[in-house]
Amino acid sequence: MSNSAGGDVSATSSSRSATRGIVLGAFLKPAGEYLAGWRHPGAPADAGVNLPFVTGLVKRLERAGFDALFLPDLVGVPDADPEVLSRVAVVNDAFEPTTLLGALSTRTTSLGLIASVSSTYSSPAAVAATFASLDRLSSGRAGWNLVTSLNDAEARNFGLDSHIGHAERYARAEAFVDEVLGRWARDELPGGRPVIAQAGSSGPGQALAARVADLVFTRTLPLDQAVAYAEGLRATAAGLGRDPHAIKILPELPTVVAATRAEAEDRFAAVRDLLHPRVALGDLEYWLGGVDLSAFPLDGPLPETPPGNKSLGARAEIYEQAARDGLTIGDLAKQVAGGDGAIIGTAADVADHVEALVSAGAADGFNVSFPFLPDTLDAFCELVVPELRRRGLVTESPAPAPGARPLTLRARLGLA
Repeated sequence: MSNSAGGDVSATSSSRSATRGIVLGAFLKPAGEYLAGWRHPGAPADAGVNLPFVTGLVKRLERAGFDALFLPDLVGVPDADPEVLSRVAVVNDAFEPTTLLGALSTRTTSLGLIASVSSTYSSPAAVAATFASLDRLSSGRAGWNLVTSLNDAEARNFGLDSHIGHAERYARAEAFVDEVLGRWARDELPGGRPVIAQAGSSGPGQALAARVADLVFTRTLPLDQAVAYAEGLRATAAGLGRDPHAIKILPELPTVVAATRAEAEDRFAAVRDLLHPRVALGDLEYWLGGVDLSAFPLDGPLPETPPGNKSLGARAEIYEQAARDGLTIGDLAKQVAGGDGAIIGTAADVADHVEALVSAGAADGFNVSFPFLPDTLDAFCELVVPELRRRGLVTESPAPAPGARPLTLRARLGLA
């Protein structure tokens, strides 16, 4: 698979990943990625604001050899049925991410520290200063995940009646990141400059990522779609004069792992049974742009709904999946709310999936998410990471010379 701008995209990506090992990022929601994860018997109810608990998770990730920690964020409680919000913890009870990373910078030594901050509801001066400070606190391990925000509730937190339009948000983000980069260029930072991550899946999001991102986070996609996405992104980057392999593409990797597939399936079934049906439907409604599906039968097809002004890429993927697989509203609610794309099986099952995407040029690494904590994080560290090392997919980062500073995040990831 080749293109005139980027050369043999998939083969080159695979060989480069194999040379240095894949990037392992941790997409961490302390209450669990799965919306019923906070109800798991092993999870503390206050996980999102329990610093000792979060610190313990992060130290386990660092010991296991993860390259970076990624903390998501919303700057407003989502518009949702109060019954739904009363039954979830993941969006209601969590530290502000840059504050948390400041604390974790003194408790870690090698792990990259990446937080989401919105370009729509912040200022370039504030973002530049926040991540410059974090870069100094962490000796060059800071990263900014550039997001444009998702919902009207975030807008109302900043005195607006509704969310800024999609095209306007991305036009603002383009100018915003340039000003942040300009401010960092006038500063002297340990890491050269903080790493920039981006996760937009819409056309404007991909264009922004191709121009400025070091890391690109993507949703879980079928192999052919993942390859097409990676090739398209790299070709766009090459057309802008960038080395197409300067961007590390990290699909999300949700897993529930055990010694046998049957045991893994039992472990997931136990937490899946804790998910309230209204919460599952509410999550689907959220990703479709805040529509109300309560009047439609759960065993019926997904109706056409207004596109709204939220994550247009995620919405399009849900409609594509529904059409491709003939899924009902109920099917989609269960998949979107948790378990969709998750590998529920053995360490070998996960490693096979990882190897397939890396070999096809669809991934330079993965952003591992954890449906319920601490169980799925511990299982990944204890079972999957050794299997990835055995296959040569994960390698040890070079240790700094005696007396030298630890590697910066840019150096660890092989970025300029």
